Amino acid sequence: MGLTIGVDIGGTKIAAGVVDEEGNILSTHKVPTPGTPEAIVDAIAAAVEGARAGHEIVGVGIGAAGYVDRQRSTVYFAPNIDWRNEPLKEKVEARVGLPVVVENDANAAAWGEYRFGAGKGHRNVICITLGTGLGGGIIIGNKLRRGHFGVAAEFGHIRMVPDGLLCGCGSQGCWEQYASGRALVRYAKQRANATPENAEILLGLGDGTPDGIEGKHISMAARQGDPVAVDSYRELARWAGAGLADLASLFDPSAFIVGGGLSDEGELVLDPIRKSYKRWLVGGNWRPVAQVIAARLGNEAGLVGAADLAREPDPIM
Repeated sequence: MGLTIGVDIGGTKIAAGVVDEEGNILSTHKVPTPGTPEAIVDAIAAAVEGARAGHEIVGVGIGAAGYVDRQRSTVYFAPNIDWRNEPLKEKVEARVGLPVVVENDANAAAWGEYRFGAGKGHRNVICITLGTGLGGGIIIGNKLRRGHFGVAAEFGHIRMVPDGLLCGCGSQGCWEQYASGRALVRYAKQRANATPENAEILLGLGDGTPDGIEGKHISMAARQGDPVAVDSYRELARWAGAGLADLASLFDPSAFIVGGGLSDEGELVLDPIRKSYKRWLVGGNWRPVAQVIAARLGNEAGLVGAADLAREPDPIM
C-alpha cells in the first residue's frame, strides 16, 4: 500500500508523521492546536502538508479523542473539542486531496501497539491507557473491535462504584476516577493530609503542602520509598487490576498492554497491577492468566496506529 500519514491531535499540538509499512516514522511535522473546530481542520491540513513533503502518500489516518462512527468518518462527540457530529473525514479530504480515515485515538494507539509494539505475536489483546484519564482498545482475532456503532472500548467509563465519585462524563463511579493519573494525585494528597509524617519525602519535593503534590513528585518519592507515595501507587494498582479482571471475564485476552503516561513508571506500577489482577480474577488460581505488559511505542503509538489503519479498507468487524 505504500506510505501513509498518521495524525495525532493533542491538547497543545497536532503531530503528523509519514509512516512506512513496518511502522517506522520517516518524517514528522507539528503545529500548535488552535482553539476552534474549524481552525483545527486547517491545522490538521497544515500538519499533513508539512509531513508529506518529498513523499508519495496514499492515505491519512487521524486519531481523535472522542466517539467516532463505524464508517471512520464522523466524530459523534469529542470531550475537549466542540465537535458534535463533525464530518471530519470529508473536511480533511477536501483540504489534502487524499483518502482519510478517522479513528478514536485510544483505538489507534491500541492498533499501533498490536501491530508494531508490545502486542506483536498476539491475536487477542486488550490495551488500556493510564494517563490523565483511562482509555483503551480491543483486538480480538487480529481485528480491531469497535462495536456496532463504532464507540466500544470506552473502558474509563465503566461504572466501578455505584454512586461513586462524579466523573467528567457526568456519570458517577467511573473506572478512570479510581485508576488514572488524576486518581493517583488525589490518593497522594489525601494520604499526605491525613499522615504528613509518612510523606516527608513527597511533601519535600513540592511546596511542602498536600495541595502542592504533582504526579512527578509521587513517582520520585515512591522510588525513594516514601510510604504515602508507595501506598498511593498500590491503591491505583488495586483498582486497575480489578478492572482488568473484569475485562478478562469479558474478552479472555492473552495479554493486557498497559500504556499511557503511568506505564512509563515500569514495574513500579505494573507489578502491583499484576498482583491485583490475579487477586480479583475469578478462578485465578486454576485458569491461564493473561500477561500484563508495558506498551512499547510511547507517545508515538497513536500516530503509528492511525497511519497503519489508513491502509486497511475495513479492518473492523
